[in-house]
Amino acid sequence: MIPNPAPDVPSPPKRVLVTGGAGFIGSHLTRRLLDQGHDVLVVDNFYSSTRANVYDLLDEPRFELMRHDVTFPLYVEVDEIFHLACPASPVFYQRDPVMTTKTCVHGTINMLGLAKRTGAKILLASTSEVYGDPAVHPQEESYWGNVNPIGLRSCYDEGKRCAETLFFDYHRQHDLPIKVARIFNTYGPNMMPNDGRVVSNFIMQALNGDDLTVFGDGEQTRSFCYVDDLVTGLIALMDSPREVTGPINLGNPGEFTMLELAAKIIELVGSGSKLVHEQLPTDDPVRRRPDIEQARRVLGWSPTIALDEGLEPTVEYFRRLVKA
Repeated sequence: MIPNPAPDVPSPPKRVLVTGGAGFIGSHLTRRLLDQGHDVLVVDNFYSSTRANVYDLLDEPRFELMRHDVTFPLYVEVDEIFHLACPASPVFYQRDPVMTTKTCVHGTINMLGLAKRTGAKILLASTSEVYGDPAVHPQEESYWGNVNPIGLRSCYDEGKRCAETLFFDYHRQHDLPIKVARIFNTYGPNMMPNDGRVVSNFIMQALNGDDLTVFGDGEQTRSFCYVDDLVTGLIALMDSPREVTGPINLGNPGEFTMLELAAKIIELVGSGSKLVHEQLPTDDPVRRRPDIEQARRVLGWSPTIALDEGLEPTVEYFRRLVKA
């Protein structure tokens, strides 16, 4: 079992806004911020999230939940903004690609405008997808990427690239204190069972006794960061000195093929599932692994939870969902 994360260094209570805070990563981040003693306002439209992720927090006096779409302006008073709002898996962001782009662009403009008005420090949850199907391996922050601007994934890939552009333009034009995190594959409890991500797909298929769907030959790679490690990195970036803007990669540099991941999950679940191969999706990256040297050097951060260790509570979370 994974121990509770080490307590963070106490800081004065702040009013913190988490957009997309009922989502997978946002709900874990919200809990950590509450544990630190902050007041947390979660804003979410529940397009790719669920209230169930934060139900247990509704009676917490320092927690507030607001149903709101960030593509519309928001007028609140806050000290910090973690801007996570955006569907982040292909199933959700390809369902309404125009809305995905609007969320990345209009939503980001609205949150930057709020930060400018209140003087709040703001962090963007960007993504490793800004690197596209990378021609450089591992991916470091100086790499500009290899992205198809008109493909099925471009609503998200290019949307996040534009969001990064807006962050740095607001920083240069208005001296806004910004932080940009490029998040690599993350997994753990509170993932949606139907989000189309490989970890949740494999676990749900194995738990249901179905064959595991492997796209292509299964030799494509990903790096998997347990959500507790990622949250620690996000908070470390937000708490870093003003001159630290990023972008900074946050992910686990351990690299695994899809075949290796499938084997680990089948063994952990105790399933008799076999592998079924299907055609690789369009523009799906072949290799993905973060260079996290900057995070180590600037933030003193690196992940501590190995894939085998993190998969155990993740499988148990999905096992409870299946039994419910």
